[in-house]
Amino acid sequence: MISPDNRSRMEINERVRAELQRSGPVSTEERHIRTLVPRQDLTGADRTWAERYEVGDVLRYSRASKETGIGKGEYAQVKSIDALNNQLTVARQDGTERTYDPRRQQGVSVFREEARSFSVGDRIQFTAPANEVKVANRHLGKIESIGNDGRLRLKMDGGRSVELDPRQHPHLDHGYAMTSHSSQGQTADRVLIHVDSELGAKDLLNSRMAYVSVSRGSYDAQIYTNNAQAIGQELRRDVSHSPAIQQESEAHKIEPQTTHKNQISQGFGLGL
Repeated sequence: MISPDNRSRMEINERVRAELQRSGPVSTEERHIRTLVPRQDLTGADRTWAERYEVGDVLRYSRASKETGIGKGEYAQVKSIDALNNQLTVARQDGTERTYDPRRQQGVSVFREEARSFSVGDRIQFTAPANEVKVANRHLGKIESIGNDGRLRLKMDGGRSVELDPRQHPHLDHGYAMTSHSSQGQTADRVLIHVDSELGAKDLLNSRMAYVSVSRGSYDAQIYTNNAQAIGQELRRDVSHSPAIQQESEAHKIEPQTTHKNQISQGFGLGL
């Protein structure tokens, strides 16, 4: 199933998963796993300002920096924020700390740590590439088994079996529903598209979203909504000629945060 926004996707995942547990395809025995969920409210420009971060955010660096001493592929967690001087203090995996101006560190992905419950039979999706097992971002699979050590054995949609330690690759989520954006490049024989007319982020409902979602289905695509008339008008809205900076501004209207907690909880399992 495809949904415009992440909140709707999570709600659909929970409902579908609960029904599959009741009917039998998914085991009721669960393993709680800490996962990293992208902070989709942050634009590239936001990541250059300390006040846009939150204590506890997990950062992954895709570029090394001689100035900060942080290496490519490294993780760290935000420990404190100095908004006035635009400084972040992060705890690295080796226990050391670094304080730096986020304008001086490029290639940063920002995540929140959240617990997810997984069971044998669950459909699962990767939310970042897992290079060690040669699985790309947004690829889908099914959990075949969960070891006593927490390792997952997955059967990918392409037929390949892989084993994964979620403590080393926490970029996982349930795969029953995907957002319209993340479904790009994916195909299925049939797709169900969930569109709620009460969606808070109205800017997500437009002709581009409709095209991307419907074109994922090779043979069939069905739209489910609570208000067919209203949704029909929204999905006809053309944003292809709107200035990109205007679209980004409208999609990310958030207020600066001025107060922050200066404490950090236990890390997310990658050594923090």
